[in-house]
This record gives sequence, C-alpha cells and structure tokens, in this order.
Amino acid sequence: MAGKKTFVLRLDEDVYKALEKWAADEFRSVNGQIEWIIDTSMKKAGRTKAADKKKEKPE
Repeated sequence: MAGKKTFVLRLDEDVYKALEKWAADEFRSVNGQIEWIIDTSMKKAGRTKAADKKKEKPE
C-alpha cells in the first residue's frame, strides 16, 4: 500500500456536521468516511487502477 499524503481540507461547518453524523452511522471516523467517499467516487468514475483493469477485461 502506498503512503498517505497529509493535507488541510476546509469544510463548511454544516457540511462537517452532516459528514460527522454519516460517519458515525457507518461506524467510521470522519477521515475514514472522506476516504471511503473519495474511493467510491473514483471507482465509479473509472479513475482507479482497479477500474482501469476491469475495463480491459470484459466480463
């Protein structure tokens, strides 16, 4: 697994509160929830190596 990059993310307070609740509902940290959202969105958009490999191999 590649290393993780640290950076600052500024969010509207209401967005953060909604994200915090969503994370708690799914037993994740806010950071974990953000990672899950990004990962899921990237896979759906075909922007990950796994998605690229899937496109090469028709099912």
